[in-house]
Amino acid sequence: MAVINFGGVNENVVTREEFPLEKAREVLKGETIAVIGYGVQGPGQSMNLRDNGFNVIVGQRRGATWDKAVADGWKPGETLFEIEEACCRATIVQYLLSDAAQIEVWPTVKSHLGPGKALYFSHGFAVTYRERTGIVPPNEVDVILVAPKGSGTSLRRMFLQGRGLNSSYAVYRDATGRAKDRVIALGIGVGSGYLFETTFQREVYSDLTGERGTLMGAIQGLLLAQYEVLRKNGHTPSEAFNETVEELTQSLMPLFAENGMDWMYANCSTTAQRGALDWMTPFHDAVKPVFEKLYREVASGNEAQRSIDSNSQPNYREKLNRELAALHDSEMWRTGAVVRKLRPESN
Repeated sequence: MAVINFGGVNENVVTREEFPLEKAREVLKGETIAVIGYGVQGPGQSMNLRDNGFNVIVGQRRGATWDKAVADGWKPGETLFEIEEACCRATIVQYLLSDAAQIEVWPTVKSHLGPGKALYFSHGFAVTYRERTGIVPPNEVDVILVAPKGSGTSLRRMFLQGRGLNSSYAVYRDATGRAKDRVIALGIGVGSGYLFETTFQREVYSDLTGERGTLMGAIQGLLLAQYEVLRKNGHTPSEAFNETVEELTQSLMPLFAENGMDWMYANCSTTAQRGALDWMTPFHDAVKPVFEKLYREVASGNEAQRSIDSNSQPNYREKLNRELAALHDSEMWRTGAVVRKLRPESN
């Protein structure tokens, strides 16, 4: 484990250089890893583990997602099983169902968690809010977490490119004395770029805040507000979208992803620099109270309860599809679809 200084603060991180894939395979030799769920994280993590040479199986209910697993090369009766059968065969259960589905399936999974097994999460939700979810792992089981900082699709894409998606890791309970080695080995196996230490609570608090904030909720609200102001003042959909979304995602984001916001500022026009420096403080002051309220709602458990209540409704998927359709059909994103089609193809 290396101690790395991040902006003046030391943190523990694990890199692939100090914990190579060969070591990870040795740590997990003789283990059977069952990836339960083949939705958001399941495909990327399971296929990366398989391609990295680990003994991995998938547990999934029959239906469209089962068929997707078959299409990805998982063989029914050999590497693809119903959830209960997969849990029975596993020494490590990677519990990657949605938070609502984890609550529903927990009695089945718990019944197959014997001494020496490991229960793995990629989200701290179920354990942190255990009074609300009812998910209380047995005392004789290692309880560990690897949370890739991105979607399962990104995890798989970056793996195929020979890169890695950074992940956090945590040990909630070390029942066997091997929990830390197990979690680091799994983190390397699923394709992490590097691993940084956290806790189940810190992971879920930061994750829920990030999803509702800059990663998804806040960015959509910010983009829409600017787009609407431009349209209200006579700008065309194409101009409003290009100035609001296209330049951000296609030009500026790659710059500050590469070398930081200060570097991106230094490589823009002096007019852009002056305006950005003048206006960043009013935007900061306007939105910080919203983020503070959001974090309080996450830490109190209120946001978790809203998610549990909503996602457990029998008509949840139907309502979600209506909301996503409204987003898809909005003028800004219909304009975006046209703009994407007009992008020149790469050579």
